[in-house]
Amino acid sequence: MGDMANSSIEFHPKPQQQRDAPHAGGFGCTLAELRALMELRGAEALQKIEEAYGDVSGLCRRLRTSPTEGLADNTNDLEKRRQIYGQNFIPPKQPKTFLQLVWEALQDVTLIILEVAAIVSLGLSFYAPPGEESEACGNVSGGTEDEGEAEAGWIEGAAILLSVICVVLVTAFNDWSKEKQFRGLQSRIEQEQKFTVIRNGQLLQVPVAALVVGDIAQVKYGDLLPADGVLIQANDLKIDESSLTGESDHVRKSADKDPMLLSGTHVMEGSGRMVVTAVGVNSQTGIIFTLLGAGGEEEEKKDKKGKQQDGAMESSQTKAKKQDGAVAMEMQPLKSAEGGEMEEREKKKANAPKKEKSVLQGKLTKLAVQIGKAGLVMSAITVIILVLYFVIETFVLEGRTWLAECTPVYVQYFVKFFIIGVTVLVVAVPEGLPLAVTISLAYSVKKMMKDNNLVRHLDACETMGNATAICSDKTGTLTTNRMTVVQSYLGDTHYKEIPAPSALTPKILDLLVHAISINSAYTTKILPPEKEGALPRQVGNKTECALLGFVLDLKRDFQPVREQIPEDKLYKVYTFNSVRKSMSTVIRMPDGGFRLFSKGASEILLKKCTNILNSNGELRGFRPRDRDDMVRKIIEPMACDGLRTICIAYRDFSAGQEPDWDNENEVVGDLTCIAVVGIEDPVRPEVPEAIRKCQRAGITVRMVTGDNINTARAIAAKCGIIQPGEDFLCLEGKEFNRRIRNEKGEIEQERLDKVWPKLRVLARSSPTDKHTLVKGIIDSTTGEQRQVVAVTGDGTNDGPALKKADVGFAMGIAGTDVAKEASDIILTDDNFTSIVKAVMWGRNVYDSISKFLQFQLTVNVVAVIVAFTGACITQDSPLKAVQMLWVNLIMDTFASLALATEPPTESLLLRKPYGRDKPLISRTMMKNILGHAVYQLAIIFTLLFVGELFFDIDSGRNAPLHSPPSEHYTIIFNTFVMMQLFNEINARKIHGERNVFDGIFSNPIFCTIVLGTFGIQIVIVQFGGKPFSCSPLSTEQWLWCLFVGVGELVWGQVIATIPTSQLKCLKEAGHGPGKDEMTDEELAEGEEEIDHAERELRRGQILWFRGLNRIQTQMEVVSTFKRSGSVQGAVRRRSSVLSQLHDVTNLSTPTHAILSAANPTSAAGSES
Repeated sequence: MGDMANSSIEFHPKPQQQRDAPHAGGFGCTLAELRALMELRGAEALQKIEEAYGDVSGLCRRLRTSPTEGLADNTNDLEKRRQIYGQNFIPPKQPKTFLQLVWEALQDVTLIILEVAAIVSLGLSFYAPPGEESEACGNVSGGTEDEGEAEAGWIEGAAILLSVICVVLVTAFNDWSKEKQFRGLQSRIEQEQKFTVIRNGQLLQVPVAALVVGDIAQVKYGDLLPADGVLIQANDLKIDESSLTGESDHVRKSADKDPMLLSGTHVMEGSGRMVVTAVGVNSQTGIIFTLLGAGGEEEEKKDKKGKQQDGAMESSQTKAKKQDGAVAMEMQPLKSAEGGEMEEREKKKANAPKKEKSVLQGKLTKLAVQIGKAGLVMSAITVIILVLYFVIETFVLEGRTWLAECTPVYVQYFVKFFIIGVTVLVVAVPEGLPLAVTISLAYSVKKMMKDNNLVRHLDACETMGNATAICSDKTGTLTTNRMTVVQSYLGDTHYKEIPAPSALTPKILDLLVHAISINSAYTTKILPPEKEGALPRQVGNKTECALLGFVLDLKRDFQPVREQIPEDKLYKVYTFNSVRKSMSTVIRMPDGGFRLFSKGASEILLKKCTNILNSNGELRGFRPRDRDDMVRKIIEPMACDGLRTICIAYRDFSAGQEPDWDNENEVVGDLTCIAVVGIEDPVRPEVPEAIRKCQRAGITVRMVTGDNINTARAIAAKCGIIQPGEDFLCLEGKEFNRRIRNEKGEIEQERLDKVWPKLRVLARSSPTDKHTLVKGIIDSTTGEQRQVVAVTGDGTNDGPALKKADVGFAMGIAGTDVAKEASDIILTDDNFTSIVKAVMWGRNVYDSISKFLQFQLTVNVVAVIVAFTGACITQDSPLKAVQMLWVNLIMDTFASLALATEPPTESLLLRKPYGRDKPLISRTMMKNILGHAVYQLAIIFTLLFVGELFFDIDSGRNAPLHSPPSEHYTIIFNTFVMMQLFNEINARKIHGERNVFDGIFSNPIFCTIVLGTFGIQIVIVQFGGKPFSCSPLSTEQWLWCLFVGVGELVWGQVIATIPTSQLKCLKEAGHGPGKDEMTDEELAEGEEEIDHAERELRRGQILWFRGLNRIQTQMEVVSTFKRSGSVQGAVRRRSSVLSQLHDVTNLSTPTHAILSAANPTSAAGSES
């Protein structure tokens, strides 16, 4: 990037000539100049601005904008700026085309095997062996007397290919629609982001994409900067630039020291105004993106080269052969992904890696692998038995010799056996699982939008169903966040309501109005109501709005005061942050002295007061004893009414004694108290009910707030978080820390485990406390199950806790960009009830998956056993390849659609959460699966071996190759499908409920799919003919098939009667990842220990390894999204990380040099 900057500087004439050079579109700066300017930092940047423009206002003049009034809101002018300097929009990566997705779906191993088999079968069917007439090949070609039938040999191959195409198209379409939904969601998140700019002297909220170069933007605490700019004026501004520089320390910005603000960085403190100088692809973030986008193809070439070089090294260094292989394998993700990581962070991509694989995915991964292995074994045995049986019968028992001209006929048989084997495998592998998860999540996410939950990470919605604890913020989540001053203490009097202005001394009133109007963000104001009779609109910080409202209630106005002392006249501002818990502003008095106004949490600010104004507005001494009196008589009663107490104070400095403004403790001390006010923030009316629902659902709600403990306790009691007679703890942050830390001040998990189970309210807490609590609960192993924690937050200070939590909720209205960035779900209405909705949806996702599993596994067990035994006893699977594929389609794709779109019901909230360790398949489900499998197998084997007698038809067993489809096998196929259809209705309930039809009509998708499948089945049987190996059935036969199908429902009732508790022998399946299997995240933590244990492992290597690990996790998440969470892939990658960890730790000393040498790029890359 440096080279780029230099070249663009050399490119231009010297600044002196530039002053007169004509410029683009009449603006005084070209795009390249501005881009070069934004490459500089600190003193260099200031020097450049001075040389080229004089100062920042000179830059504004060149950009034809006013530092105070902003741009004129003139569409032509804005359009022209967009044309010259670009739009504030970074074009997203091209989505995959449908064809690419089809190609990806074709990569599925089982499908490839099937395609090969089908093509071989096709090829052979067109080959007519010359010796067909000769008897030599025995009864192999028997039944081909009918010429027409021999011609139809190609149909089976073609039909398999066709059904493969169907499966591929369905998968691709699903992926495509998912990608589309995802992008829709993304753009919705981006549209939601607005930024404050000044145009025509008015403050406007414009969408980020509408910013143009030359705009004057207001920057405040909690913003994510959307464009590059140069500071015009700043109060105590600190920026977190780690997303660009990787430095975690906050950078102080000021107009006279370091005025450069960069896009993609976070404002951690303070406020200010900047002129926008670069947007979109020309901003710092945009440049990084462009490099990433363009660098893609070159990377691939490099990768190939890198691999070859690695290969060469490998052969020369036989010693390091093994380990280096692992390195060579894994180098690939590093190059592309080190940039990718940047991109990850930059782009608000919703697939940034989550803490660890979501609970559900972990369980599914294990299950799918177990089932897949079983299927593979079964299919292999099937093929072996078929081949052996055929060979023994033909060549041993009948004593034939293998004749050359008969080869194609025999090969055709082997191909047929192979196809049967593969279909067993296809039916056994539940490839519908990832699909079901995806559909279920995507459907839920779409519906959750209506319930005011904007989901940023898909898996968050399912994790939410397992939540066992919610740590909620108070302000704005449990309360309305519409604050009003209801009590006050002014001039020695405690007013329980707003005092009449005449009751107050003019001096006190005047001081109070100035203290409130000046010492608050100028962006905070109260605007007239939008509709007649509505409440006035509060804009900005709500606590400040309450105070400004108090000024208006005292029949005074804050606007004239602010006009008299505009923001740039403020001498110094100490902005509010979570450490200070106060805000102070210094103004210069006409006599040359200074006055400081301060406001903040009353118990903190009163400690700094030494005087107080009495009823005549005169100073009176304020001793510690007076303070204790005041706390007891005024502040505690206010707090017990659930009010937030704020103290307002001031201090005068005479003209001669200017203090050292950087020594904040000196400056904000020795204050005079003007007033203490009690601010009410009423509890939202719907919250107590929502909290009751949570408690009934086994979820503990805890309140974590920065407020006074009495206020917090009062509100918690109003919400129902604490109930009289219960055993609970309410702690302040200090006390909490005292209890959980040992003598050395380190946090101990045992101590924490004693505190958190009873803790309900944590007051006066710092962001660190919140993070500590959340981490402590998540890591705790006491109690019968591991906890899954959800956290809500709105402020920048909640970021760490939101990130640490299993699910982070950010407030959509009051939340800062930083909070939204760290969260998983955004509550678009800031309301606690929406969290309850999220719990309901999450549990519903979990249940949908379980329903699907219960259905799918029954089909799997039955189909595999039928194909296997059928093949062994009759040398031919009763269910043909194409029929199997159709069954696969019903049970995978359609069933996942039908069962995954069940809407949630309130009854979901009546059970306890599942927690991390509960298996996916409970005993009840196991009972259902095995019970139904027994019924279906009994029916099918009866039909297979004595069906022809019962229906009085020809037996379909032992039919020669290419013989026409028999009614016998058609009936088996049809009965099988009917039983699946009715079992699908059974699968709607997984907790052993009796009424399986309960609420069936509330899910139109389910009804449509069941009826649709039934319709298609009729068509297949009656008109499917040769391709589907079906022959039309009579009405009577159809009725029998239906009757047996309905029997499933009756049988379901029988199974429900058997008490699960009696069946001790049933095992549960699909537990979460066991203790022995470490997740990637724990591995990364594990490395710290390795670090100490193995000093001889050089640091660079471990760093490299960690970087690799991080990147792999990211790649994993990204690719998992692409392949609708393909479970096997994730497992394979996980094991590769494990094996590699093993490799790296077992390296002997000499190999270090090789490792580092083979991999200079990566070592350097990850240290950055």
